[in-house]
Amino acid sequence: MAERLDGTVALVTGASSGIGEATALALAEHGATVAIAARRRDRLEGLARRIEAGATALVIEADLTDQEQAERAVERTVSELGRLDILINNAGVMLLGPAVDADTSEWSRMVELNVNALLYCAHAALPHLLAAAHHGGRDVADMVNVSSVAGRTVRRGSGVYNLTKHGVGAFSESLRQEVAERHVRVSLMEPGATATELRLHLRPEIQRMQEERFAGKRTLDAVDIADAILYIVTRPWYVAINEMLIRPTEQAD
Repeated sequence: MAERLDGTVALVTGASSGIGEATALALAEHGATVAIAARRRDRLEGLARRIEAGATALVIEADLTDQEQAERAVERTVSELGRLDILINNAGVMLLGPAVDADTSEWSRMVELNVNALLYCAHAALPHLLAAAHHGGRDVADMVNVSSVAGRTVRRGSGVYNLTKHGVGAFSESLRQEVAERHVRVSLMEPGATATELRLHLRPEIQRMQEERFAGKRTLDAVDIADAILYIVTRPWYVAINEMLIRPTEQAD
């Protein structure tokens, strides 16, 4: 049975849509006070209104690729909500396409958001997570880094996206080893094809290729991944889910 999260504080990045939005709702419904961070304030405020029907939400408008803004997001969470028990590093972007003649600005965007922003948030959050693990009453704190099946498998036309997600996996495992005995659980979430706004950022020709690849197949919904993240952070303190790969039943690769 899932443990309640009453009395805990969670920070969810990339919370303005998709997996982040669904995860913030799931954590709040399970008792957590939630800070929600993203660039689109209007979307965050709409989410906050939904959360505040039964819990508390702190809206943090931030571009997390800027280290100072990432640090302020963590500090605001702690100063205004009192602590930090759970960090969901979810903000990310997927810009697929051939490496030959690529627009390298797309590569930079993926590295900045998928890797740098995650690192900035993790670095800023770690002292607070370590403190919560020892003095927070749960005897544990959680960092969940949202990667992708692309962090395990490589496909033509997704090399830099693969690079960023493989990097998230490597960082997560190294950090897990570093802080495991201090009761901070570092978990890697690897979703397969999920219906989110990620595909809307693709160029039209790449978007069509993705639609053809999954035509007639039932993909996952954001709430499916949120449910899995909730499972991770509600285990008893002595149970750590290090890595979770979730694909739609019909996704073979």
